[in-house]
Amino acid sequence: MTWFLILLAIVAIVGITIYNSLVKMRTGAQSAWADIDVQLKRRWDLIPNLVETVKGYASHEKDTLEAVINARNRAMSASGPAETAQAENMLSGALKSLFALSEAYPQLRAVESFTSLQGTLGEIEDAVQNSRRYYNAIVRDYNTKVEQFPSALVANAFRFQKEEFFELDDEAQRDAPTVSFGEGGA
Repeated sequence: MTWFLILLAIVAIVGITIYNSLVKMRTGAQSAWADIDVQLKRRWDLIPNLVETVKGYASHEKDTLEAVINARNRAMSASGPAETAQAENMLSGALKSLFALSEAYPQLRAVESFTSLQGTLGEIEDAVQNSRRYYNAIVRDYNTKVEQFPSALVANAFRFQKEEFFELDDEAQRDAPTVSFGEGGA
């Protein structure tokens, strides 16, 4: 009887320890996602200023400007890592088209506010990429813990679910968009 109580106490302590580590890891993943969300909101807030600046020099490029705004709106309304990643892929493509306009409008490249916005967007893109890497590392560790034995027993008993990775669909979009242009052009 004594051995049974000791074994039961050990199992309870191990179960509580595993449960607490799963809670800690899940909270870490949620926190890391919040960091990505903050960086994406910074990006989204920058886009209207960028569009207005371009509009002043390339107002007849209405389709490109509307595509950027529509992609931004879709990204802002996305929920969860998978849907957000898809919307962000579309936004990155639209932003590439917007920055390509600066090649057709050299006077736009000379505008200080445009170059400042480009620099800020580049910094934000780097922050998003770093946040994405951190989030995916946290999610990888959490998902591994949810699937490993014996923690899988506790995870299943308390309904811990695997988290989604924040992945990009297109290999070409795995790098931050190029948002600066060299002096003199190509």
